Amino acid sequence: MFGFGSKKLRFAVVGAGWFGQAAVLPAFANTRRAELAAIVSGDAEKRTELAKEYQVPAYSYEQYDEVLSGGTVDAVFIVLPNSMHREYTVRAAGHKVHVLCEKPLAVTPAECEDMIAACANAEVKLMTAYRLHFEPGNLAAVEAIKAGKIGPPRVIHAFNTQQVEDDDNIRLDADRGGGPLGDLGVYCINAARYLFQADPTEVVGFAGRPADPRFREVPAAVTAVLRFPDDRLAAFTSGFGQAKVSEFRVVGTKGDLRMNPAFSFTGELKTHLTIDGKTTVTTHKELNQVGGEIDHFAERVLAGEDPEPDGREGLIDVIIIDAIKQSMRDGRAVQLPAFPAKPRPGGEQEKQRAAVSGPGLVNANAPAEG
Repeated sequence: MFGFGSKKLRFAVVGAGWFGQAAVLPAFANTRRAELAAIVSGDAEKRTELAKEYQVPAYSYEQYDEVLSGGTVDAVFIVLPNSMHREYTVRAAGHKVHVLCEKPLAVTPAECEDMIAACANAEVKLMTAYRLHFEPGNLAAVEAIKAGKIGPPRVIHAFNTQQVEDDDNIRLDADRGGGPLGDLGVYCINAARYLFQADPTEVVGFAGRPADPRFREVPAAVTAVLRFPDDRLAAFTSGFGQAKVSEFRVVGTKGDLRMNPAFSFTGELKTHLTIDGKTTVTTHKELNQVGGEIDHFAERVLAGEDPEPDGREGLIDVIIIDAIKQSMRDGRAVQLPAFPAKPRPGGEQEKQRAAVSGPGLVNANAPAEG
């Protein structure tokens, strides 16, 4: 039992785009240590309709500091375009409000460092929203590999692709931090790190830029190879111009483990474990993944403990993303700095919250069908 009784952490959700409406706002329906207290959106119709639906006040971006200083919220969940993460985190920290921020943590490593420093100086908690650090299927894969079921893991291949069909989707806007590498590739990078239980030492990346007007500013696809200690390799492709695929496969010396789907927040996830030619399939039921990560953050804040994954976890992935971008520009492999040791996700972080569904979307469209 935690030592804070029935107290709950009060959240303002900042940003009401597709993911905010489809995943974050509904997630509070069955959280145990968190409650939705406010919504912040730049769209007046969204504010009216979502305030009515969730029975909480809704504010404009111009009222953000008013929300932070009003004494009605303890934390913010930032679900804004990537280019806005730094500003809205630093402003929250300035009001002594804790921050749970969607991934990638920011667009550049320098922005991540600013966010980490601002929260540390204000003595508030910062967590990067890696929901899969609490999802049973991904954590079972971690534990199976740690237990040696496939032998020492040597190679990882991952795909996270989908069609982004609307030209005006923010995911295709470079100025707002769009592009498949940060939006989808971050899942593959982070998965490789928790599956290998290590950090890469070198990267090389390639961008695919077909003659398609959607991809004037960002690549249609990015493929990268990451070298890990002990000459282990991880390769992944993330893209916005391909069929929807969400999977990883870890190949060891005596078997392999494949998750397909692996990264989705809706629907069942499936593990295929193959040893000596025999495959066992395990289905992981759909859960409220976002609610699980919100509860972890709330528990840690209320207990006065640091959350994990913290801001440093998000920073490491952004440093890796930055190096992949440099590799694509320069046409060469890029060495990575040595990262300090930090905790890795494992089975002890598992959260199970029943799946939830939200109302219809207000002025927001899914990035892809299916």
